[in-house]
Amino acid sequence: MLPRLAILWVMLGGSVFAKEFSQADREWWAFLPVTKPAVPTVGTNWALNELDHFVARKLETQNLSPAKEADRRTLIRRLSFDLTGLPPSPEQIAEFLADRSPDAYEKLVDRLLDSPHYGERLATFWLDLVRYADSDGYRADHYRSDAWRYRDYVIRSFNADKPYDRFVREQLAGDEIDPGNRDALIATMYFRHGIYEHNQRDVETQWAEMLADVTNVTGDALLGLGLQCARCHDHKFDPITQRDYYRIQSFFSPLLQRASMPVGTLEQRAAYHEKQTAWEEATEAIRARLHAIEQPALLQKTTGEGFDKFIDKIKTMIRKRPQDRTAYERQIAELSERQFGVEPAKLEQRLKGDAKLEWQRLREALKRFDTLKPKPLAQVKFVASDAGPVAPPTLIPKTGVTVEPGFLSVLGGASAKILPPPAALQSTGRRTALADWITRPNHPLTARVLVNRLWQQHFGRGLAANTSDFGKLGERPTHPELLDWLAARFVADGWSLKKIQRRMVISATYRQRAANPSSTERDPANVWLARAPIRRLGAEQVRDALLAVSDELDLKAGGAGVVAEKSTRRSVYRRVMRNSPDEVLHAFDVPDHISHMPQRSVTTTPTQSLLLLNSGWIRERALALAKRLAKRYPADTGAQLEAAHELALSQAMPASDRADALAFIGQSSDGSAAATQAALAEYCHVLLNANAFLYVD
Repeated sequence: MLPRLAILWVMLGGSVFAKEFSQADREWWAFLPVTKPAVPTVGTNWALNELDHFVARKLETQNLSPAKEADRRTLIRRLSFDLTGLPPSPEQIAEFLADRSPDAYEKLVDRLLDSPHYGERLATFWLDLVRYADSDGYRADHYRSDAWRYRDYVIRSFNADKPYDRFVREQLAGDEIDPGNRDALIATMYFRHGIYEHNQRDVETQWAEMLADVTNVTGDALLGLGLQCARCHDHKFDPITQRDYYRIQSFFSPLLQRASMPVGTLEQRAAYHEKQTAWEEATEAIRARLHAIEQPALLQKTTGEGFDKFIDKIKTMIRKRPQDRTAYERQIAELSERQFGVEPAKLEQRLKGDAKLEWQRLREALKRFDTLKPKPLAQVKFVASDAGPVAPPTLIPKTGVTVEPGFLSVLGGASAKILPPPAALQSTGRRTALADWITRPNHPLTARVLVNRLWQQHFGRGLAANTSDFGKLGERPTHPELLDWLAARFVADGWSLKKIQRRMVISATYRQRAANPSSTERDPANVWLARAPIRRLGAEQVRDALLAVSDELDLKAGGAGVVAEKSTRRSVYRRVMRNSPDEVLHAFDVPDHISHMPQRSVTTTPTQSLLLLNSGWIRERALALAKRLAKRYPADTGAQLEAAHELALSQAMPASDRADALAFIGQSSDGSAAATQAALAEYCHVLLNANAFLYVD
């Protein structure tokens, strides 16, 4: 039991809990500073860059030898899916095969990194982490008409190779750090992706759950820590106290989900704020009386879920004028107001007698002050900011203890130094302080977590296997020095995602064949990286590849989400409705987008096989591929079959397969053009069901 003085210290916001951490807690690998280890000299005859030497050292200790380099067709297919999410075209394959220069492979990597489809591919992994969707979830699953702007922001950022620290800072505090940048405001949609129940009358509890969701996702996605375990009590395994949890949540306590937000430089916002304040002061008495007349009439008849079913406490918050609400009252009132609508256009019909006459007179009086009003600024919809410059208190539940923003005790536990932003922004500055802490170059988690996620993308498994759990429930990294070297290099290279990915994919480790019999027997999980992993295509890659090989894929970028079943757009641009996923994507393990997803599940089910065999949509793709081949090589069945293999599998057709395929076409056709095309479509359908189509080695 803690002594009374210690208990008092905790209640006053002290950090006594930090003193209870053991030396082992503090020396857990993920909490130690990132080192800059020397590159080993092992593997000089095999290594192509620095990371290969780290891998070679582990292989040597395990008495393993690396696999030989994969052939060029395998490499271009692997690279293309990894960096763009799309199969290589026959033209891209031919160009690579014909380039015999020593740096042909590096030039291919650079072309793919420069492709606009690179950002579309990488966005999929990020959107999984932040549980992006175009709908609310729950029963109603309402469509979010502006959510797609965040998806496009992510794609633009990755294509432009926006430094990762800037990318994170914009999402956490774009409205505070760069209010004149539309993209920085769109980035704050990071706070809008959680599920929302449109008719939840217990608004305060729902808001508490939404704040917890934001806190948890930030811990998972950016820090690789499961903070949620400390929401109700001190973490049972990791050195994270309940107080730490609410200190982190305190950065988000002032959040306000906004229908729209003005875009303007600090100077523009200041000028607008000054004029708006002058107009408000001049019209205060008129507007106060108008509110007193209008609001009862508006709330008497509301649309949607209605007003009357709220408890009196919330009704009181709603009835208050916005400027009279505290920050917390504004959060709850505006969240409640999403459940119902008012009809100001019908006020003239609803008001009667003297009240109507006074209302008309006051409206005319208000118009005389229009010259004082500032010109409206452009707006961005579906974003987030703070509810005002004064934050609501953050309380540890059931204790009544108030906490202020601060950082994890095991990482020093310092209280946050909050620098209030200019008054025109009407914000607290808390999220900027958090963003600065998370993206400081010497943070032990941020860079490690990100490069580990990228390693998982390219090698199938993170160097630390649990990419969102760097705590004691996760596995220690298999190559800790390599992880630190990559993290340090990532920061030194200006937080460039493209540079660190380039280092990974030009390595000899990445270029290995998937076949290495001795490694398969002695290291079946491929922990020591003595061969390339064999991986099933992701859900979006399956769908996009089906459309690509049939020459139906619409590569138009950006814009509002589309219904996947009715569209040939890339899957990243589909409308993500949580309760009604696309049939193909759902079968191949697309996540439900309700919670943070650090790694896709990969299942092998009868549903997948039956879908590929029997789905009308899949058979239509096979027929479209047959038509594409017939158009390109009319009356040349042999050339059609060879091109089918090239398109679907990125491989040249073996001579034995060619003979069998020609025999199949001959037996299945009566010689007419229609019958031959039907037979060719059946053969194409076989290719689209092949493991070589669904897997990358």
